[in-house]
Amino acid sequence: MRLWWRGRREPGYRQGIAERFGRYPVAGGTKLIWIHAVSVGEARAAAPLVEALRAALPDHRMLLTCTTAAGRDTLRQIHGADALVTYLPYDLPGAVRRFLRHWHPRLGVLMETEVWPNLLAGCADERVPVVLANARMSEKSARGYARWPGLGRAMFAGLAEVCAQSAADAARLRALGARNVAVTGNLKFDVEPDAGQLAAGRAWRERLGRPVLLLASTREGEEELLLREGKQTSEATLIVVVPRHPQRFDQVAQWADTRRSRQEFPEAKTKVHLGDTMGEMAFYFAACDVAVIGGSFLPLGGQNLIEALACGAPVVVGPSMFNFAEATRLALEAGAAVQAADPGEALREAVGLLGDPVRRAEMATAGKQLCELHRGATARHLAVCRRLLSAPG
Repeated sequence: MRLWWRGRREPGYRQGIAERFGRYPVAGGTKLIWIHAVSVGEARAAAPLVEALRAALPDHRMLLTCTTAAGRDTLRQIHGADALVTYLPYDLPGAVRRFLRHWHPRLGVLMETEVWPNLLAGCADERVPVVLANARMSEKSARGYARWPGLGRAMFAGLAEVCAQSAADAARLRALGARNVAVTGNLKFDVEPDAGQLAAGRAWRERLGRPVLLLASTREGEEELLLREGKQTSEATLIVVVPRHPQRFDQVAQWADTRRSRQEFPEAKTKVHLGDTMGEMAFYFAACDVAVIGGSFLPLGGQNLIEALACGAPVVVGPSMFNFAEATRLALEAGAAVQAADPGEALREAVGLLGDPVRRAEMATAGKQLCELHRGATARHLAVCRRLLSAPG
């Protein structure tokens, strides 16, 4: 019933319901590696590792699982319609057992923080080693797990290896019971922006001939806060809003004059343009002069700023970036981003940057250099996966 209810806005939730209970219409394989990316962000972060595994192990097939409908769409968009993409079952013992016995994966890779007690217990029973990849653990999340020490320690101890994004993440994961923890860096630094989208975004900005302020990956409640401060911008400035979740496009449209899905080029009088297309963030970052990163103005932990840096967009973030704490620290220290205490300050910072092309160029260069400096997490993750696959059963 819950899936049917969510399917009112996202029809994808009404598809593959049997998969949520460990029942699948297609056969498993003999040599299969399973990668779980819960939603859109994890799906994009996992892409370099999936491709590296395919290249290094051509005799293996990749099983890609997700939890959200948007995550499923993103996995198919990235890896093609023929990719083996399914929903991960609910964390029920029977569903987990059916999933593992149907697919018989040789290795499981869970992205970031997606640990579940029955899933890990089932993998232990079926002798499937599991890697927690691109692992992050904020102070807030660590406190939550610490409230249930018996359950938490059993879960984290069940992981064969943990590839942590930073030393701070590694320390918190060890304290929660994880073993074999290594700092391998952030896979998101290895994600290459789509060259075609970058070129299209730059061409769009040039043809538009106006300053563009991007409000990127905004969450519920943030659009109104940020757009209220948008009066600080000049009349010539176009504000482009791209909500984080596609089911909110229609809701956010109430503040927009035009929508990209219906009108590619806004008119000169347009002030707010809604970016209501999926899979085009590289386009939006290339088309903007300054990017304000959403999810950071309410206590939500922020959204991915690395993609903006890789595309050369000067970045402004709000106070809540705990889900991207290490990347934010690095970006601030490199001079590729600035952090504001609230929406008003964020818009003032953005307006200042719109009027300072020299500083924007310096920030763009710093962001690209930062991404280049921190590449290499994919190779380190791949080495861990290969070691586990070659270990005696």
